[in-house]
Amino acid sequence: MSIGITLMGLFVGFLVGLTGVGGAALLTPVLILIGVNPSIAVGTDLVYNSITKFFGLFQHWRQKTVNYQMVKLLALGSIPSAVVAIGSLHYFEASYHNQEQIIRHSLGYILIFVSLAIIIRTFVEKKLRPNRWQLKPLKEKKLLTIFIGCLFGFIVGLTSLGSGSLFAVAMIYLYQMKTSEMVGTDITHAFLLVTVAGLLHISYGNVNYMLVGNLLLGSIPGVLVGSSISAKVPTRPLRTIVAVLIFVSGLKLI
Repeated sequence: MSIGITLMGLFVGFLVGLTGVGGAALLTPVLILIGVNPSIAVGTDLVYNSITKFFGLFQHWRQKTVNYQMVKLLALGSIPSAVVAIGSLHYFEASYHNQEQIIRHSLGYILIFVSLAIIIRTFVEKKLRPNRWQLKPLKEKKLLTIFIGCLFGFIVGLTSLGSGSLFAVAMIYLYQMKTSEMVGTDITHAFLLVTVAGLLHISYGNVNYMLVGNLLLGSIPGVLVGSSISAKVPTRPLRTIVAVLIFVSGLKLI
C-alpha cells in the first residue's frame, strides 16, 4: 500500500509539475475511490498541500511576485469561512453522523466545477480583453475580493479543493495582473488557507501522517521532473486531459 501511494503521489506530482493544475482535485477523489475515509482524505490532502505550497511560496517571495494586499483581502474572507465550513462538518458528524456523505457529494459537484475552471483557465486566459472589473484598482474592489475569499474559502474547508484553480479563475476575470504575480499571489494565499484548514483537521484527528509522508515521497520528485520538462511539452492538451479526468472523478462521487 505504501509503494502504491508513493507511486500515486509521483504521478500526481508529475502532472502538477507538467501542467500547473489538478493537485488536490486529482488526489482527494482518488484517495476516496481507493477506500480512504472522506474526512481523512480531505484533512490529509490539506496538510500535504500546505507542505508542497510552502516551497512555491518561498520561491515567489524571493522573486517578489506576490501582491500582499490581495493576499490579505482574500485571507480576510477565506480563512474565517474555511473555519466555519470545517466546524459545520464536525457539528453535522456529531449531531447527524452524515459528515462523510456531505463531503463525498460536495466533492463530486465541486470537482465538476473545478474541471470547468481549468478548461476556462487553459483556453480563455490569454484571450480576455481588459473588462471594467479588471481596470478598477484593487482599493475599489476590497469588498468583492473579501467576498471571493469567503465563497471559495468555504469550498476549500469543506472539500480541500479549489485553493488554486478557483481563485486563479477569479483573478483572471476580475483583476489585471502579470501571470507571475497572479501565480505567486495565488500560491501565497493558498498556503495560508490550507495551513489553517489543515491545522483544524489535525485538531479533529482527520489526518493520516503516514499517508502524507508517502505522498510527499512520490510527489516531490514528480513535481521536479514534470516542471523540468514542462517547457518542452504542449501543456494545453494535457491540461484538457487532466480536466476531463477530474470531471469523471466528480461524476463518480455524486
